[in-house]
Amino acid sequence: MPDHKGKVAIVTGGAQGIGRGITNVLAQDGATVCIADISKDYGNQAVKDIESLGGKAIFLEADFEKSDSPKKVVEDCVNILGRLDILVNNVGIQPPASYKNIEDTTEEMWDSVINVNLKSYFLMSKYSIPHMKKLGKGSIINISSVQGLQSQKLVPPYAASKGAVISLTRQMSLDYIKSNIRVNTINPGAFDTPLVRKSITGNIEDSLDSLGEIIPLGRVGQIHEIGHVASFLCTDKASYISGEFINVDGGIMAKGGWDADLQGE
Repeated sequence: MPDHKGKVAIVTGGAQGIGRGITNVLAQDGATVCIADISKDYGNQAVKDIESLGGKAIFLEADFEKSDSPKKVVEDCVNILGRLDILVNNVGIQPPASYKNIEDTTEEMWDSVINVNLKSYFLMSKYSIPHMKKLGKGSIINISSVQGLQSQKLVPPYAASKGAVISLTRQMSLDYIKSNIRVNTINPGAFDTPLVRKSITGNIEDSLDSLGEIIPLGRVGQIHEIGHVASFLCTDKASYISGEFINVDGGIMAKGGWDADLQGE
């Protein structure tokens, strides 16, 4: 089992969905986790659940659509917990109202998605890296999507943000590899998360079952499966991996991509 005892990790959007899966596993593997999320209720519940299992976590309320949130999250986390070893940029949105083509996408909707899905990753990294440099090492995990490699219809800002995250990961890895800070991306496929459920019209369970049928592994993913990959990438066992992306998608990209309208994390 990966050992993160003594390490501090920030997980943005860590109160629900894939972020919650990552938060849970990092805590199980010994890290003290700072959950930064807009939902106070879900965040506080996540802390209680982790503590009930013997783990350590704190919650910091943050709205990542606002550019002042990342700096405050990092400062508060380090002030409270004393250090920062791991950053997981996971927060992401794809509001149902934003399923439109380029002509119908408003500038406000574009800015909203890009600010959360991409700009917050830049700012969280910007303010986290100096603390990792002080420790002489660090790990940054950016959560993108298989939609960063190929896309579905009607999601221009989401697809653009996810493709940019992969490119940003490669670039950051080159700048900071000499500082012993590794930067990698995880591309989730279809997972049973609130974001996916909100994108479904009709019966949710039937739709998830139907989606699972077109995935080579035969089912949608469970959030802990992303968590274990993220935890591994933050260990010394992954010490020679930087600037890479890993598809955690049940084999979808291996068969050449999607053949359904419901896609992505």
